[in-house]
This record gives sequence, C-alpha cells and structure tokens, in this order.
Amino acid sequence: MAERSSGRLANQKRSSLRNKIVMANLTQKIVPVLGGKLSITVNISGSGPPIFFCHSAGGFYWDDFLENLSKDYTIYAPYFPGTAPGKPDEIEQLEHLWDAVLAYDDAIEGLGLEQPIIMGHSFGGMLAAEIAAHRKKQTRKLILIAPIGLWKEEASYTVANWCALSFPEMKEVLFHDQSSPRVVKRMARPEEGTEEQALWDRDFIWTIGCTAKLIWPIPDKGLCKRIHRISAKSLIIWGENDKLISPSYANDFKDAITDSQVFTLPFCGHEPPLEQTEKLEVAVRNFLSD
Repeated sequence: MAERSSGRLANQKRSSLRNKIVMANLTQKIVPVLGGKLSITVNISGSGPPIFFCHSAGGFYWDDFLENLSKDYTIYAPYFPGTAPGKPDEIEQLEHLWDAVLAYDDAIEGLGLEQPIIMGHSFGGMLAAEIAAHRKKQTRKLILIAPIGLWKEEASYTVANWCALSFPEMKEVLFHDQSSPRVVKRMARPEEGTEEQALWDRDFIWTIGCTAKLIWPIPDKGLCKRIHRISAKSLIIWGENDKLISPSYANDFKDAITDSQVFTLPFCGHEPPLEQTEKLEVAVRNFLSD
C-alpha cells in the first residue's frame, strides 16, 4: 500500500498543476461520513439552490457546464472515495455500492442540504438515482446524464466494459467527436514515454478502478428493485451517439421513474458536458426553472 500511495501522491502533483486554473474558483469542505470511518472531500462553487453532483467513473473535473451552472446554483461535487488528491486509501472503506450511496447521503446531511437537486453522470448517474430513491421525500429534482444502473442482456442494450479499455479505446467509445476542443483539453495526455505519461496512466487506471471495485463484472446492483421509489421530478439526458452505454436505456429509466422526461442530444456521445455543453445547459436550466 505504501508504494501505491507514493505513486498516487506523485501523480497528484501533476493533476494539481493540470487543473490549477479550472480549480481556482472552488472551495473544499471535508465531510466525515459512515460514522467517522471516512471523510469525503466536497468541491463547492457558486450561489443559489444546491445541486449535489456525482461525477462519472473518469473522476471529478470542473468543466464549463458546471462552471456555467454555478452562476445561479451552488454546486456541491464530491470526489468519489479513493480519487481525491492524496487520498487513495479512502476506497478501502467501501466494500459495496450501498456503502457509497450511504456515504453520499451522510455527506448531504453533513453539508446541511435539506432538499438538494441531485445530478449525476454515468456511474454518478447510478449513484444519483440510488440517492434519490433513498431520499424519497428529500430530493427537489433529479438529473441523470447517461446513467448506468439498469441492465438487459439484449444486444441493443450494450454497456461497454470501460474497465478493460485502453486509453485510445476509451476515447473511441466516449466521444462522438474526439476533435472537439473541450474533449481535446479534457483528454490531454503527457508525451509518450515520459515519466509524467506513466504517472498520468497510473492515475487514470486507479480512478477507473475505484468505481470498478463496486460495479463490475456486471453493473446490475439492484437499482431496478428500488428505482420505483424515486418521486422527484426527473430529467434523463442521453447522447444519441453514445457508444459506452446504449441510448436504448433512456426509455427504460423513463418508464421506471414516474414523473420523468427524456432529452436526447444529437451529435453527442457519452460526454454531453464536453460535447454539447451549451445545449445540455439549456436543457438543465429549462428543467430546473419549470
């Protein structure tokens, strides 16, 4: 564990430099959860009604979508345990998906958010759905961006095993257009063969692994048995060209959540915040103002 932590800490120096500008407007709060067994680092920015945001398996990233929303809403975005800078061992406190759900529920309570908007993307979308099902009367609204969590064996309902993909393969399934400026910025990788590149890859693999611990080999952890409990008005957003998680699941989520609607984005893969930032923001703002 010492060797792993050392490598992780070295990598965080690189990560901190890479995100220095975009992280400048964020404050952080450390929130004890799970009876003090774990502390979650929550990134906070903005003013207005609270949005509790659960990031994807790729890790926390303060993008233009969140920045723009923070002009009218207060964004609370926790690092998933094990992915916060300098804290790789946090993931050892989570053995099951419900450990993560309850940890986030504790974080919401610890932040004093009485009825927040819950929003999640991909893996974070599944967490957001689980939280909303658990906090049935304490969720103002729910926003799911290409969430995992439901599972069918049919070929049209594919879910790519992102844990087994190389970096080039990952980019191929994540994006409709890899040349988009926001995509290029987000996926920028150090020069091949350098120590920085090796550390970058190590960090990337570790981050993916922290979420993979709780969901693979099959990301069916029983959400289908609980999703009916969601009573908050919900928006389900999907890119029409998503190759990681089939857009076919959008209607399954809609059918399972009583008060819900689907919004699809053309020319968009699994990353609407990067590929269709402005259209995503408009859809979310319209939903929240309704």
